[in-house]
Amino acid sequence: MANIRIISRDNGVGLSRDMALVAALFRDAGHAVEVVAYGGNRTLDRCMEIGHRVRHALGRRVDMQIFLERVYHRFLSLADCNLLIPNPEWFQPAWQRFLPRFDAVLCKTQHGAHAFAALGCEVREIGFTSDDVFDPGVARVRQFFHLAGRSSAKGTQVVLDAWERHPEWPQLVVVQNPKTAVRRMALANVSHRLEYLGADELRQLQNASLFHLCPSEMEGFGHYLNEAMSVGAIVLTTDGAPMNELVSADDGVLLTPSVRIPEGLAERFVVDVAAIESGVTRALAFDDAELERRRAGARRRFLDRDARFRNTLVPQCLAIAGATRR
Repeated sequence: MANIRIISRDNGVGLSRDMALVAALFRDAGHAVEVVAYGGNRTLDRCMEIGHRVRHALGRRVDMQIFLERVYHRFLSLADCNLLIPNPEWFQPAWQRFLPRFDAVLCKTQHGAHAFAALGCEVREIGFTSDDVFDPGVARVRQFFHLAGRSSAKGTQVVLDAWERHPEWPQLVVVQNPKTAVRRMALANVSHRLEYLGADELRQLQNASLFHLCPSEMEGFGHYLNEAMSVGAIVLTTDGAPMNELVSADDGVLLTPSVRIPEGLAERFVVDVAAIESGVTRALAFDDAELERRRAGARRRFLDRDARFRNTLVPQCLAIAGATRR
């Protein structure tokens, strides 16, 4: 049994879910797991760091630390093996000097693996997974769903602008945090919900909507794309990495970006109204047989990706830690 420490920021959304997922996989494999979750209070965070350093000085043994997205350098000396699972678009230039202190960088996507290999890191492409929100009991409706949440990089405004031009299009449901909304769209074929939805209601919408419109400008992994694939939706997303790694033209619809902007280790892809119009037109032209083929393909790709990650994360990490000790 190994002693594992998982370190990241508790942001209440993606990072919190990632920490819980990785911790559960190690616990299920029989290892002792400690989760270190940074909050928003700098004083409390520093006190937490000091406490861990004192425990280390008193003989507290940790075999492996896994940092999710963020590099907390004061922890790097507190374990025999350090691993990083980054999101390239959030990786700060100031963290690059700490990369040599990681035994390996575990990347969720090929895009991430290429970016960190170019920095001279020892890289493993591990993939990743998301919650399986599939509910076969929910009837599918020929409507579009766009989950913006509180992100400003989901292409929400261009989706709304496209629907404003097309009153003949099917119903669009947009769920968005009111703090990031420019205005509520009042159209007969748009349900613009500026509110937080509970997990059950969100899952109902995800399953009921045959089409999920996800023109992300950038993603670290793309949980909302992956969850859409888990329900067997037809996913319309940006033809740029890593979005086009998750969704292929064979099971979804790829939207050609009009602008590409380098941004740190990642790239921002901007989709315009014309690309939305083209993608929606293609999706609406699929007959029932084609829809079923693509839905089954999306679901299958999700399950394959999920199984690969769950079966390989723990063995790969332990192998790296074992090589470090030799």
